[in-house]
Amino acid sequence: MPSDVQPNVLYDLLRRISFKSFLKLASGLGPRSLYKVLHDFLLRVSFRPSKKSKPTNLYQLLQRAAASTTGNGISIYSPGSIAQVGLRLSYADLLIAANTKARLLSQVNGIKDDSVVLLHFDNHRDGIEWFWATVTAGYIPAISTPFTHDTEARKKHLMHLQVVLKEPIILTSEHLVPEFLDIEGLNIHTIESIQASKHEGDLPTLGRGLLKKGDDIAALMLTSGSTGHAKAVALRHGQMLTSISGKSVHHTTTPADKFLNWIGLDHVANLAETHLHSMNLAAEQVHVQASDLLVDPLRFLTLISRHRITHTFAPNFFLASLRTALEKPDPFAGDIPDLSCLRVLISGGEQIVVETCQALTLLLHRYGCYGEVIRPGFGMTETCAGSIYNRNCPSYDISNHSEFGSLGTCVPGMSMRITGDSGEIVAKNEIGNLEISGPIVFKEYFNNPKATAESFTKDGWFITGDRALIDSTGRLQMTGRAKENIIINGVKYFPHEVETALEEARIDGVTPSYTAVFPYRPKGSQTEVLCVVYLPSYDDDDVLARVKATDSISTICTMQCGVRPYDIIPLTAAHLPKSSLGKLSRAKIRIAFENGIFADYKATNDALIQQHRASQRQAPTNDTEATIMKVFSEEFDIPEEDIGINTSLFEMGVSSIEIIRLKTRIETALSLPTEIPIITMMTNPTISALSLALLQLSKPKEYNPIVTLQSGGSKTPLFLVHPGVGEVLVFLNLAKYIVDRPIYALRARGFDTNEEPFTSIPEIVSTYHSHIKRVQPSGPYAIAGYSYGSMLAVEIAKILESQGDEVKFLGVLNLPPHIKFRMRQLDWISVLLHLSYFLDLFSEEHAHAISPAMHLLTPNQVLTHILSIAPPDRLSEMALDAEKLRKWTDISHGLHVIAHDYDPSGLVSKMDVFYAIPLAAVAKDKKDWMENHLQKWDGFVSEEVRFHEVEGAHYTMLGPENVFSFQKTLRGILKERGL
Repeated sequence: MPSDVQPNVLYDLLRRISFKSFLKLASGLGPRSLYKVLHDFLLRVSFRPSKKSKPTNLYQLLQRAAASTTGNGISIYSPGSIAQVGLRLSYADLLIAANTKARLLSQVNGIKDDSVVLLHFDNHRDGIEWFWATVTAGYIPAISTPFTHDTEARKKHLMHLQVVLKEPIILTSEHLVPEFLDIEGLNIHTIESIQASKHEGDLPTLGRGLLKKGDDIAALMLTSGSTGHAKAVALRHGQMLTSISGKSVHHTTTPADKFLNWIGLDHVANLAETHLHSMNLAAEQVHVQASDLLVDPLRFLTLISRHRITHTFAPNFFLASLRTALEKPDPFAGDIPDLSCLRVLISGGEQIVVETCQALTLLLHRYGCYGEVIRPGFGMTETCAGSIYNRNCPSYDISNHSEFGSLGTCVPGMSMRITGDSGEIVAKNEIGNLEISGPIVFKEYFNNPKATAESFTKDGWFITGDRALIDSTGRLQMTGRAKENIIINGVKYFPHEVETALEEARIDGVTPSYTAVFPYRPKGSQTEVLCVVYLPSYDDDDVLARVKATDSISTICTMQCGVRPYDIIPLTAAHLPKSSLGKLSRAKIRIAFENGIFADYKATNDALIQQHRASQRQAPTNDTEATIMKVFSEEFDIPEEDIGINTSLFEMGVSSIEIIRLKTRIETALSLPTEIPIITMMTNPTISALSLALLQLSKPKEYNPIVTLQSGGSKTPLFLVHPGVGEVLVFLNLAKYIVDRPIYALRARGFDTNEEPFTSIPEIVSTYHSHIKRVQPSGPYAIAGYSYGSMLAVEIAKILESQGDEVKFLGVLNLPPHIKFRMRQLDWISVLLHLSYFLDLFSEEHAHAISPAMHLLTPNQVLTHILSIAPPDRLSEMALDAEKLRKWTDISHGLHVIAHDYDPSGLVSKMDVFYAIPLAAVAKDKKDWMENHLQKWDGFVSEEVRFHEVEGAHYTMLGPENVFSFQKTLRGILKERGL
């Protein structure tokens, strides 16, 4: 026997096989070979636990699932695709993969018996397989959360993990290594390099996962990946097994159930709620990327129908989106889903609105769903996800006239209580502090005794930080949250992060360290809102300073959270008392706000600001301005007194849809004989300027591609080049968030009367270059193009650099260098179909489905068909008819035609490539898109190409659901580039 083989491990392996089998195996083998054969024999063949046997650790859980005869396993969709399953693993396959990878993992330099392995992946397959490899080898997996785009915050986070996880082994993919910012001292290993190694490590380590005890740590889950102060929740084998058994009892799940997950493995809603829960039953589980559902919530129902899903999860904000999608006329362009299979739809993350739940339940019934399937729940990382559920929603809440859904009762293995501020247990229906206890509640934060001690009462109950009550029937009802975070549309933000941003801005009129940010949920709201209070440094009668401070706070909060604050209130020092440690109590401030203590201050502040804006307001000087102002007022639901003739549309946060609606309404209100070009609306965003421009409508005007989307700010301007559709409306959402520099968009020629479309790429590039130089005569320059516009941006950058100008930022949004083959594929009909789903007239899937049939028709017939199936409301919003859609298609098709022979050449100095889910016609998934297409930019850049993964798909990466995260990435890169 090798000296490093532990006798107890070998004994455990030997005792599980028959003596006859042992003799066959032992013949002619040396000690190490014998050990390996015995190990494989045990893991792959001989271990067949009885159906009644209970695992004592996670590895045994996987073994039992692998030995089941259900034939079930794991189906994983590749990122960027829901057309078909990308990978299918039986539980036996997963067991074999885990053992194979465990051998490889055990040979990593520096790995020890008690090592923590930080797993950082961006897809389900790698996360699941390497999680189980780590468990199998007996190490402790710590599952990394996605990193923040703020590189300074990311560095702090990584250095903090280096300490709290005791210098972990970091396991990741090659393409994710740059996310670690070349920080010195990190022990990073890629799965590609490990799998390329032929050395399978020390065999004795491979029995450790099998022998783990219930009280051993099974996994570490991080409470936060972005603040730099993450806590690692130590989840133990026994705790997790008790938790998933409790879930199964509570929801009466069986091996016949089928589970759907779309959350990352870094969240217990995946690991415990779905993955381990279904594995405990040897049931079927399906995994899909979150980004592939968020772009179209109806895909969620399509997958439920396709896989006959019985059990899944969705937070409240997603349920609200699903409801909105289902309330549209004929929401499904293709096959109607059959939801008769769906039995349990768990919802957590934030309080669920009963009205939403009731409406969605009725909508789901239309598609075969029976009874009450939505189950609001309460859970935390510390409780292995859901631990309290309401199985009678919405009927119980409707009968009690509740605004928010009850969270129900505890699963077996956990108890709850409500205590007062002195620790006493309060009566039923009395609000207090929610505390929980039981075997499914964690025991400690790893390597953080201080946080652990602060989180438990003297008698061992965990302090959740939530305010709640237990009603007369024993059901939990949340009433608030003592813990300091804010959930807006299902996304968690931290008040101290927003406060830090406000402090760092050093806003004139705001006293440093006396600003508090807290959440509030107005009655009837689907989500929380943001409130800000601060101590002013200006005099009470300095109204201009008051207005400027308010506007600055609003802008910074919008940049941080994507929403404007619900309230911004200046207070006196007496209302902002500090503790002996110099801290403001957000909880006390919030309670005072909710109790109306600040109402007088709010009323005074609002009145002064309104009076100031009114005094600065310039009233209409003619009937045209008055009519336009009335339209503005009605469209934005703002009193006319708050709008001046020099108020910019862009300052009001206008969207592309609102511009088109305004255009149509103004045409009607003024009875104009000619249509207002979109470019006129965009280049004349004030009432005064637009009124003058309308007088010139009939006069010929020189083409100018430059559209000013944002004129403020002192930093280097950013020029954005239109995509293949030629228009720049797609950039409006982005421009709202970038307020520190001018934003200019370049629009194609041909949309307006008497404009001829471009006939060659050199003509476009020369025209755009000359107009950019008129706006900004000298560098450094910042230019980005979206899709087709990326090619034009690169050509413009080449001219600028050839003439000695510096281009510090060149952004390429989801376009490879070689495009002529794709350009040649797109005939007029194809371009029309692309334009139609770009305009959200129908889905990309529907466009592909009808393409063969459309190519058998004439252009007029195709136009007629598209207009007949497009949602009437959308056509009205876009002011589209057959002639306008034809003209738009002509322009877009012309742009594609002149690129039929385009070949990239030459070099630019630097480039930043932003990549999202590709079009189905050009790549099968993000990996294919990146490796076989986008990385070819390396050959056309002299210094460096940086690649940045962003949320969404090709046509939605700048959409409302993704633009906030995109702008955070973009602003971070501009900062890194010295802009």
